[in-house]
Amino acid sequence: MKLLSAFVAGLVFALGLGLAGMTQPAKVIAFLDVAGRWNPTLAFVMGGAVVVGLVAFPRILRRRAALLGDAFALPVRRRIDAELLGGAALFGVGWGLSGYCPGPAVVSLVTFAAPALVFVTCMAVGLQLGGWVVREDDGQPGGETTGEGGT
Repeated sequence: MKLLSAFVAGLVFALGLGLAGMTQPAKVIAFLDVAGRWNPTLAFVMGGAVVVGLVAFPRILRRRAALLGDAFALPVRRRIDAELLGGAALFGVGWGLSGYCPGPAVVSLVTFAAPALVFVTCMAVGLQLGGWVVREDDGQPGGETTGEGGT
């Protein structure tokens, strides 16, 4: 049941991204070009996602666990640091230069378009490199520990 549920959720997400135009790099870049020929249509896609999230998350998080899973794994770090800002900047630069963010890029693989293949390959390499930066023993970026007496 978990596998079927994950497949259906992924399929709905993929169809939504495709129908919204998030898999079209030219449309995404036009949305990001606020000083040029700006295309505001993706603001409605993002706005819709934000509204759904604002309504759904408080209700969902009242539960102790997901309907078909374990307890929720929520982030524990709450401060804004160089790693967060650097990651956000890297994400933004990649999105602005390519017109892809991870979800739509993976959905775009079904087209076998060279830009999508290159982006997803580079993303996979970057994720692997990022995994090497995270310490294996505590799973926290930058070597931070969360246990007592840690640094």
